[in-house]
Parts: sequence; C-alpha cells; structure tokens
Amino acid sequence: MATWNSRGLRGSTLEDLINRTNEQYREKKLALIQKIPTPITPIDIDKESRHITLAYFDQKSTVDYIGTVQGVPVCFDAKESKSDTFSLQNVHEHQVAFMRDFERQNGIAFLLIFYSHRDEFYYMPFADLERFWDRAQEGGRKSVRFEEIDTQLRIWPNRHGILLPYLDAVAMDLERHDWAQD
Repeated sequence: MATWNSRGLRGSTLEDLINRTNEQYREKKLALIQKIPTPITPIDIDKESRHITLAYFDQKSTVDYIGTVQGVPVCFDAKESKSDTFSLQNVHEHQVAFMRDFERQNGIAFLLIFYSHRDEFYYMPFADLERFWDRAQEGGRKSVRFEEIDTQLRIWPNRHGILLPYLDAVAMDLERHDWAQD
C-alpha cells in the first residue's frame, strides 16, 4: 500500500493527494469521484512535441471534483491556505452558485482546505462556506479565520489506510443535513 509522509506534501500537490485518495476509494468500492478537467482552447501548439504552449480557458469551471459516495452525489473544490486566514477570493461566485444548486438537488458540496503552514486538512461543508460567503457579500470579513473552522471536521491523513480520508467528514455532513432526515 502506498504511504505518505504527513510532514507536508513533499513534492506532491494537494490535487495529487486527492486523486490518489479517490483511486483508493474506488478500489475499495466506497466512492466514485472524478477530477473535472477545465476546458481550454489551444492557441499555440509546438509542432515537434505536440504540446500546447499557449491556451485560454473556454469557460468558468465549476468545481474540481464530482461523483457519488454510496449513492449520494458529491462535489467539492480543493483549496490551500498558507496562513490561518482563508481568503474567500480563492472561491469564485460561479462556484458558490454551482454548489448551492448542487445541494438543492440533494447533493453534498464542500471544500477540502489544506492549511500548509500547519500541515492540516479540513472539510468545510457548503453550509459553512455559504455563511462566510454571505457575510462577505454583506460587507463583512472577506476571509475565514482559522478559529472559525469546525475542528471536528479535521481530516487525519493515513487513517483507515486511506491517504486523505475525507469520507468521514462527508458522513458527518450527511448527518447534519436537513434533507437527510426526510
């Protein structure tokens, strides 16, 4: 089984870690989550290597990942913060709108946030993100202080043999959703 040193990503990116975790979830038949590619239009292609050297984004992307966990639709975005303040500029209005619509369809939307200076990962439910987002839109803080993060939703790497076991937090989020009671 692959191992990961929890003392930082050590040359790997947050996205790589999530992708490898999603492979583990798929192998264990716990979830099927896919990375959503950002659509681009190539402008210039190197004829020898056939690599794109210049391109532009076709449209605004929605979220980084989408899939299903035990029959429950999920979508999420991965973010990184280098300080104890998570800037809401890292989240775009069209992403919040997509996540809001996704939850209205009985899905679960969330952020996975890596606080790199702490070497800690957290799950932020959409309900929390929406509250912080609305506060910013109403003229309040444009960031989230670390103290405002729900520490019960910390993700502990390599737990249960999974690199970044975020499904524990998804399960907690499901229990909190009003529609889960229906």
